[in-house]
Amino acid sequence: MAGLSIWHVLIFAIVVILLFGTSKLKNLGKDVGGAVKDFKKSIKEDETPAATLNEPRTIEHQSNSDVNSSVKH
Repeated sequence: MAGLSIWHVLIFAIVVILLFGTSKLKNLGKDVGGAVKDFKKSIKEDETPAATLNEPRTIEHQSNSDVNSSVKH
């Protein structure tokens, strides 16, 4: 009883189209699509540096000045 039938969805879609018009709905669709695209792009950019941060650091990564200063002390 509480479920939506195809007729409820169809009537709702007709009311939304009549209220907002097709041009506003098209612009809304473009805006939402652009926002999702930008979100996915930012997620991909954030994942790349995280992989390099998790790598363990070895002596080879230290500069020669760090090694020389620790030997002199």
